Amino acid sequence: MSQDRLDPTAAFAELGRISLAENDLHGVLSRVADLALRTVPGAEEVSMTLVRGGAAETAAYTGPLALVLDEWQYQRGAGPCLAAAAERATVSAPDLAGDRRWPEWAERAVAAGVRSSLSVGLPIEEQVDGALNIYGFRRAAFDRDAVVLAETFAGYAAVALANANLYGATAKLARQLEAAMASRAVIEQAKGIIMGSRRCTADEAFAILTAISQDSNRKLRDVAAALVAQAWNGGNR
Repeated sequence: MSQDRLDPTAAFAELGRISLAENDLHGVLSRVADLALRTVPGAEEVSMTLVRGGAAETAAYTGPLALVLDEWQYQRGAGPCLAAAAERATVSAPDLAGDRRWPEWAERAVAAGVRSSLSVGLPIEEQVDGALNIYGFRRAAFDRDAVVLAETFAGYAAVALANANLYGATAKLARQLEAAMASRAVIEQAKGIIMGSRRCTADEAFAILTAISQDSNRKLRDVAAALVAQAWNGGNR
């Protein structure tokens, strides 16, 4: 690998500084993959596999070879990254030339110049599994220290991924609440307009809005917004 190796302590500190507010999930995963590439000794290519509902995809990768290696596994429904994700375990293949667990994939990987692989399962949430996949060009590229480091790094990565999912869910909820508050506000404005023009109670005004919504087959918020806009335009003529 051409880039300078990164000290593990510095890598973990940088991982912890990833801003979920400034990065989408793809951005987080790409940063995780890049840090793993620069941190784990022997790493030449890194990818991140996500499995949802039985469908696997490579969510981030450091180079095209990593993507190809992953997709060969997805096509056959078997391989180290899928095994690691399913078992939420570490799957090591120190010599792909002699590995008989996935013979077709291993043969193609060796032909592409890859001799070792290391995949570490990432338990993200109940409906999503994942794996950090590390590929090496040398036989036995990942010694015991490298495996321990990869597993430690994967733990940090799993936390970042879980936080990204949580942030996404929280942001979605916030948008939904904001929309609900906006709808409530425009409905209250429309009720006030009806109460003023028809000199009725709030409940009666709401009943009128509801009746218009049902008769016109339009959402209550849309009816209220149209009434408010009409009143605003009429008042500015």
